Amino acid sequence: MGEKQQHFNLLDLAEALNLSPATVSRALNNTSYVKVETKARVLEMARKMGYRKNTMAAGLRNNKTNTVGLIVPKISMYFHAAAVTVIQNLLHVKGYHLIIAQSNDDPLMEKELAETLFSSRVDAVIVSCTLQTDDYAHFDVFADHQIPILFYDRVPPVSYAARKIMGDDFKGGYLAGKHLADAGCKRIGLISGPLTSNLYQDRSAGFFSALKEFNIPVDEELIYHQPLNKEYTVKAMEQMFAKGKTVPDGLFVTSDRDAITAMECAGEWGIAVPDELKIIGYSNDPVTAMVSPPVTTIEQFPEVFGDRLVAALMEMLGDKTTSPADHEPIITPVEIIRRKSA
Repeated sequence: MGEKQQHFNLLDLAEALNLSPATVSRALNNTSYVKVETKARVLEMARKMGYRKNTMAAGLRNNKTNTVGLIVPKISMYFHAAAVTVIQNLLHVKGYHLIIAQSNDDPLMEKELAETLFSSRVDAVIVSCTLQTDDYAHFDVFADHQIPILFYDRVPPVSYAARKIMGDDFKGGYLAGKHLADAGCKRIGLISGPLTSNLYQDRSAGFFSALKEFNIPVDEELIYHQPLNKEYTVKAMEQMFAKGKTVPDGLFVTSDRDAITAMECAGEWGIAVPDELKIIGYSNDPVTAMVSPPVTTIEQFPEVFGDRLVAALMEMLGDKTTSPADHEPIITPVEIIRRKSA
């Protein structure tokens, strides 16, 4: 086994340079009170000794770590990946580092991650909840200690007082329903996520509002609220297109990946898209423009989302005295992207 690596602290560095710890500290922090030559000496010796600044200890002294924690359901999801990239880049410009934690859509893991981020003394926390989260008590510790917490995309209900930033999911669902109605569809199906989440509550409500406006009846046999994955989407398609049934001529799927799965099913069964079945997805995942036919979808503008989220978070970090109840949710825009699937 190799020899254990020796760790040097600031006092060791000061002794090696025959300088005071205060001078070394100022040189490492690049203050203007230290000569350029002295700074160069300190930095060179720090490099040779392998000195690493103890940011945690510094944070304990000034009660600030310049870190923000983020809990995301699945970083592989296009919207979250795109939004988190913007959030991290903007926070870095503001002098903050982002700690990204993935809950895997598991409420128990979400709770553990919240506890871990609190123990890590983050300055603020950003959360997109799991689809099954129905108890938000594990987030109370942040508000209790005046640590800003901002929920985004998947957020708690109105009854839980917290700052929130959300896409205009009601409008997104409405635009999907209206587009299918305008395209002449008379029997329109819905494959959506579970109604435990605000996303699918709002997208479904907007969709049903459009159907009502255009006098299109809702057939409960064509409405599915379920986990959004390939297995469940295929089952829903099999049931909607079972032999002997009057099949839909339009379909709104509240996830792009599942909209593509639905389109693949239609292709395998000889159902022509869009001539016999028009399909709309949600999120404008880049893959929707690459498949054939390209998928009509709802754009969520993750870059705008990330920009407004960081602006709100900076405001919260600057003023920790305001109550979440003093603020309305921030709503970001959506837009329909028309392609050949509908």
